[in-house]
Amino acid sequence: MAQPGSAPALGAGGRRFKSARPDLTKTEVDTPDGPAHVHLYLADEPRAALVLGHGAAGGVAAGDLVAVTVAALMEGFSVALVEQPYRVAGRRSPAPARQLDAAWTAVVEHLVAGDLRELPLVVGGRSLGARVACRTAEAAGAAGVLCLAFPLQPPGRAGKEPSPSRLPELEQVTIPMLVVQGERDRFGIPPAGPRRTVVQVPGDHSLRTDTEPVAAAVRAWLPEIADESRVRTRSIAT
Repeated sequence: MAQPGSAPALGAGGRRFKSARPDLTKTEVDTPDGPAHVHLYLADEPRAALVLGHGAAGGVAAGDLVAVTVAALMEGFSVALVEQPYRVAGRRSPAPARQLDAAWTAVVEHLVAGDLRELPLVVGGRSLGARVACRTAEAAGAAGVLCLAFPLQPPGRAGKEPSPSRLPELEQVTIPMLVVQGERDRFGIPPAGPRRTVVQVPGDHSLRTDTEPVAAAVRAWLPEIADESRVRTRSIAT
């Protein structure tokens, strides 16, 4: 597993991309909970931006995040992968939700005021990162939310009451959303909704079985969000 602070390798697909400002491929951002790390991949002529968070015990080098980064770059999206402060500090246990949300919001505000300014914004992440993105999407002014392996319902334990469903976190999102879920995910499959597309792919919660269908689902969806955001911006301007 990559150590906190190490830049995720994009592999063969990533070699066709290079940051226009390689000094900003990795940067540190101050947040209310300590420094976060951002790995930034700038498209040559970006049409939009994608900001992604990691899972609870994993990092930004997770296979599905790397695959989605390459897919987004191929669609002209600049991509920022965000390491939460608890990971930067070397802790595996996540901070409380309010701290995660505050740190994430601080990073997004930093990005949209700098390298990602004036770009339509899609926020998201895998598992825990997807939950954070859902809870903060409105505050971020996002045009869309991308959830990889959303942890809908924690698996039950013998002799204990079932944990509450996280469906309300999905339901509070009113902008377009894509959920990519492994068909054998032990956390279950979220339902589709009026603005929520759910794509099932081979695999479990890790989404490690085959990342190509994950990337394909994202590549099919991202251009729609960029186009819809452009049309909305044009109508507001006129």
